[in-house]
Amino acid sequence: MSLLQGVHHVAYRCKDAKATVEWYRKHLNADFVLAIAEDKVPSTGEDDPYMHIFIDIGGGNILAFFELPTKPEMGRDENTPVWTQHLALKVNSMDELLATKERLIANGIEVIGPVNHTLFQSIYFFDPSGHRLELACDTATDKMNRALNHVKWDMLNEWAATKRAPQHARWMHDGSEPPEVE
Repeated sequence: MSLLQGVHHVAYRCKDAKATVEWYRKHLNADFVLAIAEDKVPSTGEDDPYMHIFIDIGGGNILAFFELPTKPEMGRDENTPVWTQHLALKVNSMDELLATKERLIANGIEVIGPVNHTLFQSIYFFDPSGHRLELACDTATDKMNRALNHVKWDMLNEWAATKRAPQHARWMHDGSEPPEVE
């Protein structure tokens, strides 16, 4: 039995807790489920007032945010490309993905995509605090998943040794079919 049972919540910082709740409710139909506010950080005892909000992003998966009014304005890791750190959320269908894209654009939100990643298609955009979000719709077949599962350790080990992209799954990018594996 696995020690871990799943994600309890993922927490980020936000610029404005109220605006964040309103944005996620309006644009992603997420539920606001909990707010906690304290003047002292329970884990450190530090005097630091905060608002901690919890948003259900589907299926009991919780996305949480902290508003920290006494801290300097939030920034991002300048050594990491902006496309790297993001939160990917699953949608049920391409129709939902495309409808959400149109709704976001109609509300003045810039959207990239859909981008075809072979295994899934995605759109990308930013929330009001500058967090990059991805909405993804799975498009993988069982054959694709079996082929990738078959080479995952070889790919990881080759990457660890060379820091160059392994070619075990080049079919994902060249339009060819994945190999048959048992």
